[in-house]
Amino acid sequence: MISESRCPVEDGELLVRRGGEGPALLLIAGGTGSGDSYRALAKQLYADYTVITYDRRGHFGSTDTTTGPVPVPLQADDARAVLDHTTDGPALVFGSSAGAVIGLDLVARFSDRVTTLVAHEPPAVHLMPDAGGWLEAAADQVRLARSGELMTAVTRFADAIAGAALPDLPNLRLPHEADWIRLFDRELTEFYDYLPDLRALRKARTEIIPVAGEGSRGHYHYQPAKILALELGLPFTEMPGAHLAPQRNPAKFAVALKDLLSAEAA
Repeated sequence: MISESRCPVEDGELLVRRGGEGPALLLIAGGTGSGDSYRALAKQLYADYTVITYDRRGHFGSTDTTTGPVPVPLQADDARAVLDHTTDGPALVFGSSAGAVIGLDLVARFSDRVTTLVAHEPPAVHLMPDAGGWLEAAADQVRLARSGELMTAVTRFADAIAGAALPDLPNLRLPHEADWIRLFDRELTEFYDYLPDLRALRKARTEIIPVAGEGSRGHYHYQPAKILALELGLPFTEMPGAHLAPQRNPAKFAVALKDLLSAEAA
């Protein structure tokens, strides 16, 4: 049984879904912010966890009355609000891509709310020695989207991600166009500009598990998790699949995720 509720946040309201039984596990979405992007993964986890998902502010079923850039700390405040809305104590958290960046800020500022964070391929490019090129690529995508070339921006965005390239079809229609526009116009630069607070993360009581997919080797989104593990003096773990494995290989990914979480709980 999946229940839906509305979680009030500053200048908005979030659509929250909850299902399953067991310890609370919050899944933070990346990409265009849909909690439903984890629907198949959540189904694999319901027998072991109370799985909580939500649409990020301004995306899909959630609202946002602000204008301008949406900073990562505000997104992390939202994640904390969801935890306060759905749980009585600290919870497990999984975030992929931008969701992992949000999870890192959540732990840096509210470590008492998170027992374990699995950070899957956070695009924390400022940790990389060649950050400048990736920041410029993101800036180009934003410029394209703002100038009316949204499909070109999305194509370049997807081409850089392991296993995410769009099919080469004429007149391909882009689904959820408004959510893509919001990502490029108000969020993408904020995610790429975010530098995790390494000092706060080192002091946090939370167990932090930086991970990346074996299919992402050689791609930019593989490196930050590996560097983060080095910076924090933590093990780095490879997961099955590539960047979109939580969506495209949910059964195999869920097994690996449960193994990680069980090892931390032991």
